Amino acid sequence: MVSVASPHYFVSPDSVVRRIWGKADTILFIFAGAAAEFALNKAVDWLYFTGRLPADPLGRLFSTVTYARQIVFAEQVAAERAIDTIAAIHAAVEAKRGMSIPAWAYRDVLFMLIDYSIRAFEALERPLTLPEKEEVFEVFTRVGQRMGIPDLPTSYATWLPVRAQHLADDMAPSRYTADLYHQYRRHLGPVRYHLLRHAQGLVTPEPVRQMLTLGSGAALRPIIFVYRRVGDFALSQWARVSLLPAAYRAQIAALDVNFSAPVHLAVSTVH
Repeated sequence: MVSVASPHYFVSPDSVVRRIWGKADTILFIFAGAAAEFALNKAVDWLYFTGRLPADPLGRLFSTVTYARQIVFAEQVAAERAIDTIAAIHAAVEAKRGMSIPAWAYRDVLFMLIDYSIRAFEALERPLTLPEKEEVFEVFTRVGQRMGIPDLPTSYATWLPVRAQHLADDMAPSRYTADLYHQYRRHLGPVRYHLLRHAQGLVTPEPVRQMLTLGSGAALRPIIFVYRRVGDFALSQWARVSLLPAAYRAQIAALDVNFSAPVHLAVSTVH
């Protein structure tokens, strides 16, 4: 009998990171937080440069979180190939514009993935332990290292003050903020837009909440309380249907991972 070596994954199959990124509900809240912070980031003009963000803000942001999720579940070689593709796409945009994306902007996006992975899971499920938070930090830091992002913190403890400083230095309301939120409202409709802001208030850091006047997401807290207690399937479906339009429902459903079965994800191209 020929033995077959077990595949080597970028993220360990028993990692909490897979639990976080294997459930559509959690990813929706990661999406909500990133959508808020992208709108405030001082480098958001880079996303406007291609024209894709204002034309399809939900699709553009959804592709970002979907790509991150694909890397989380990929085998080592496939994940590294995907990360290299992301770096190449950004290099092509830089060449077209004739200038480089600031290193701090790359770090900001990486920090969003770390922070909202933790915040979304804790909002919906339970507090993460310190080792689990360190695990989230370690996984996405390896993504950043592969991309060649400089000056990354070396531990979760050293990352915390750097993250706080980035929020203080790199966030500011601008005409892009106003336009992007106008696009969110236009693409979502008034009811879903209202729910998005509540979800953002639940997961974003205080500086982001203040700049966008989001509130604390108090309206969602009773629903989240019941969700945590009973893991209600109907509540889960309500959240998915309520937050994003019908066009995204198939993509949302595909985000759920059956952890009792092997996971096979195709890696697509980020636009």
